[in-house]
Amino acid sequence: MLRYLNAGESHGRCLMAVLEGVPAGLPLTAEDIDVDLVRRQGGYGRGGRMRIEKDRIEFSCGVRKGKTLGNPLGLTIENKDWKNWVDIMAAEPGPPVTERVVTRPRPGHADLVGAIKYGHRDIRNVLEKASARETAIRVAIGGVAKALLAQFDMRVVSYTTEIGRVKAPIATDPLSAYEQAEQSQVRCHDSVAGDKMIELIRSAKHKGDSLGGVFEVVVTNPPIGLGTYAQWDRRLTARLAMAAMSIQAMKGVEIGMGFEAARSFGSEVHDDIYPGDQGQTFLRKTNNAGGLEGGITNGQPIVLRVAMKPIATLYSPKHSVDIQTKEPFEATVERSDICTVPAAGVVGEAVIAFEMANVMVEKFGGDTLEEMKRNFDAYQEYVKSF
Repeated sequence: MLRYLNAGESHGRCLMAVLEGVPAGLPLTAEDIDVDLVRRQGGYGRGGRMRIEKDRIEFSCGVRKGKTLGNPLGLTIENKDWKNWVDIMAAEPGPPVTERVVTRPRPGHADLVGAIKYGHRDIRNVLEKASARETAIRVAIGGVAKALLAQFDMRVVSYTTEIGRVKAPIATDPLSAYEQAEQSQVRCHDSVAGDKMIELIRSAKHKGDSLGGVFEVVVTNPPIGLGTYAQWDRRLTARLAMAAMSIQAMKGVEIGMGFEAARSFGSEVHDDIYPGDQGQTFLRKTNNAGGLEGGITNGQPIVLRVAMKPIATLYSPKHSVDIQTKEPFEATVERSDICTVPAAGVVGEAVIAFEMANVMVEKFGGDTLEEMKRNFDAYQEYVKSF
């Protein structure tokens, strides 16, 4: 199996992770990862931090001459802004820099509950780790997962479907939608809806407000049989939903028809099964299930939609209470974005790619990429003969 631990604070020296379980022999370069790190920093509505950080990955171990060794991978992203926070974030003992102590929790953040849980009187100890800055290293981990999935002709793509009340038409071809979205400032596959989204973000910025939205993640060409119904926590539906909800500010996940299925008759929901053609044993003409039945992939593209709340830090702040004086105040403002739905889609790709790579390793894994491919090819022959 694949597993990782990540560490690092938003304004600390770096973000880092150790990733275990990647088979030996996987072609991998920093450029494979950096392309998604750049995509994560883009999108209309981003804040000032994106002008400071120029994220690049460094492999500290586990990769040699462009291929994985089968050892744990060490990944590091330097925080360029660290030079401005050396005294404030110093590991050495000493009094905190008084003017940078945070005692006013921001509504919608982990500030207050985190301070209470861990006994912090300086909320900076909470916000530094709870920050969405952490997603940069998870995008890097997802980049490794994407490189592994690509060896089996699988891709994980995303695009924005809603920002605020502006909704794009349903995309019928995910790869085409993805290519169109990559040309859009809001990563929307429909140019008319995209222009309206930009106008809405501009309006929110003028009012000192923020916006959320919905992005869609699609996994193309998954094999039949990933995941299981045998245990509740190993259902792939559950694992993908948990991965999506682990991203900061996410509030809901749909798979396939999602909530619309609850509003429909069964005859309108379930995908008919037909005899296959062109080497397929079975065929479905619709994909209302979103590629998953009983927690197992059915060979159709996996389709998820993820709902993101508006950014909690507002330039027109909400009311709060100082944890030291207990006096009411307007919540403090850290450097913030107006809308990060376009970037959240890139993070969504990363966390879904990791779970998909994980189940691929679980089902077909070996010590080397070559061994994994042999197992995969033999299984595909079995499926064709079923």
